[in-house]
Amino acid sequence: MSYSRVYATALMTIIRKEVRRFASIWIQTIVPAAITTALYFLIFGKVIGSQIADMDGYSYIEFIVPGLVLMSVLTNAYGNVVSSFYSSKFQHYVDELLIAPVPDWIILAGYVFGGVARGLTVGLVVILVAMLFTRVQLVHPLISLLVFVLTAILFSIAGFINAVFANNFDDISIVPTFVLTPLTYLGGVFYSISLLPPFWQSVSLANPVLYMVNGFRYGMLGRSDIDIEIALLIIVAFILLLWSFALRLLAHGTGLKT
Repeated sequence: MSYSRVYATALMTIIRKEVRRFASIWIQTIVPAAITTALYFLIFGKVIGSQIADMDGYSYIEFIVPGLVLMSVLTNAYGNVVSSFYSSKFQHYVDELLIAPVPDWIILAGYVFGGVARGLTVGLVVILVAMLFTRVQLVHPLISLLVFVLTAILFSIAGFINAVFANNFDDISIVPTFVLTPLTYLGGVFYSISLLPPFWQSVSLANPVLYMVNGFRYGMLGRSDIDIEIALLIIVAFILLLWSFALRLLAHGTGLKT
């Protein structure tokens, strides 16, 4: 059997395991995101949004749809990988992966694809929920899809890195609670940074989530606070940086070998 076939088999095995993992408990992994987003649309979109003026020609609820969709994508992609890979460490079956005759990038890619699958599944569900509350449009569908996938990839890798460093189950919730949530809420999901004072607009540019939200908003609505080329460049740069870092951690066995 050729190496390429061995690698493909290993990759598909990990992906199938990851997809089955979240699909088998869909009531816990997919339904909560749909319910939470429906509440966002109801409270922020209908109740509060009805009192807010249009945002660049769009109603407030139309304006927040891209951000809420992307927020569900990144949180679920991240959560899927961090919980799954840490569980493999905790139960010690990660050792079987490490001694298998496959390169580290296969292991990483398998978990990342699993996170992407859950992120995109939940994202599509959230879009369907959004259609119950407002009109959903795609001005630039290819850009929407590109940002959709790139965001899921980026946060899947970030979840993997969190899992590598985690020493207990509490550690896998620290980053989502104290880093991911603030970045998301301050990333332009519910507002345009053009409404902020100049100083805080400059500060917001240091938030990577801002580029993803605006990139996806550009794809859906055709408007963005950030130049789309810059947004895509920033997202890709972060993916390459985190991918390289994650591979380095695997190669050194950081947090995995005793």
